[in-house]
Amino acid sequence: MSLDNRADNRPIGVFDSGIGGITVLRELVKAFPNENYIYLGDTARLPYGSKSPETVRKYSVQNMKYLVSRDVKAIVVACNTASTQVTESMFEGRPVYNVITPGADLAVKKTENKRIAVLGTRATIRAGSYTKKIKELMPEAQVFAQACPLFVPLAEEAWYEDPVTNIIAFRYLQNLKKAEVDTVVLGCTHYPLLKASIRKVFGNYVHLIDSGEAISQELAADFDRDHVKMATNVDKSYLVVALTDHSEQFENLSNELLCTVMTGQIDFETVSVI
Repeated sequence: MSLDNRADNRPIGVFDSGIGGITVLRELVKAFPNENYIYLGDTARLPYGSKSPETVRKYSVQNMKYLVSRDVKAIVVACNTASTQVTESMFEGRPVYNVITPGADLAVKKTENKRIAVLGTRATIRAGSYTKKIKELMPEAQVFAQACPLFVPLAEEAWYEDPVTNIIAFRYLQNLKKAEVDTVVLGCTHYPLLKASIRKVFGNYVHLIDSGEAISQELAADFDRDHVKMATNVDKSYLVVALTDHSEQFENLSNELLCTVMTGQIDFETVSVI
């Protein structure tokens, strides 16, 4: 079958509560530049990390229903907290990818001393999904979980390498450094924005597991297996960023984060998912 006959130019849907999911989107665009994308930022209800599992599940279903209404061909849950409530399966005929499964898998592949740290929001750490998945893949692994709730507002403020961020990172992570972990899962999609500060604590020898990179590898495998058909856009790909509450700060930050990887058009919309 020829590539043209196989092509599916419908967009890939991606959602998160805030700017963090843009780090996942950025990696997807880098890996699959010919695809179209719809990014849903639930800015009216962020953050998810401090909310109950029931509320996060309800919001996630509403978000996925909205993306299905936009005729996406696949859904990427670019939020670790939401990923604790959304399994990788199908939703109204669309494959759903969460960030926990590929992140845990990549951590297990990277670790050499089997001492793995997981950083996340309180909700993600409380759910224990990363620890459970890592233990399934590597029962002998030692997993050290650390909630870092202040990392999200620091990322939302774009304080990526601010002295305040460095101090808070040291406060959260100093005990993990003493535990001699060699692999650190950035278990919130905001956290890759703070890689510089995190590396200042752990040093360059530690593997930092980025959810966006991990999920891009999983999606690439599904493209190869033909579980999801690739698009054939050339210099015509587009991105729609749909926000549940207008945010000039979000628009500015997302443009800044995507400008080096997105060659096509970016359109911003304000939408309702309820």
